[in-house]
Amino acid sequence: MSEISCQEMLIKIGFKVMNIQANNDSFSTVPDGVDDAVGVEKANWYVAIVNNRSEKVTAEKLSNEGYEAYVASQEEYRLWRNGKKKKIDRVVIPSMVFLHCTENERRSVVTLPYIYRFLTNKAGNPNKFGRPVAIIPDRQMYQLKFMLGNSNSPVEFVDRMYTKGDKVRVIRGGLCGLEGEVITSQDGKSELWIRLDILGCAKVSIDPIDIEPINNNSTLHD
Repeated sequence: MSEISCQEMLIKIGFKVMNIQANNDSFSTVPDGVDDAVGVEKANWYVAIVNNRSEKVTAEKLSNEGYEAYVASQEEYRLWRNGKKKKIDRVVIPSMVFLHCTENERRSVVTLPYIYRFLTNKAGNPNKFGRPVAIIPDRQMYQLKFMLGNSNSPVEFVDRMYTKGDKVRVIRGGLCGLEGEVITSQDGKSELWIRLDILGCAKVSIDPIDIEPINNNSTLHD
């Protein structure tokens, strides 16, 4: 199945890493070289576009094929009308499955009938095949997984970005150690943001007492 360019999806979650420009090393395009070990092709995180509500089924199929697949989801309790609570696993980035594989493996995966295409990098320089395929840095994948696995507040996505705020570090709670930027929402509440380049930002409500400022000599990891 052919790859086609996909609009950059700007997504808000509730944590934000540094505001990094599209032309720096915050995200990459598909490399033609090999990994540090001579002759070993590097595995990267790619974003497969799939049908809505098929994310978990697709990830399971890929796992059964031997690939490392990840669906951005968050466990939460939902209150039913009868008063009972049920634990669910809510998909927070619909129609997307993150895939960790080599470029050669990705080219095989894109031919599978349940894979629509791979997310492309609109900021990258076009080649004879079109826009380069987007790669999500390992550090950002780690932060995304960490936030979804440890946040007590719902993670949310929206289609716009905000300006940078003060750089902070969480010092207590389930997200202790996570670095990002703090944004004050319109209702006066504080939100911590991280950015997943190409896709957008993740945000979650945060109590100011649980964060500390990072001095100017500190840098956030990409």
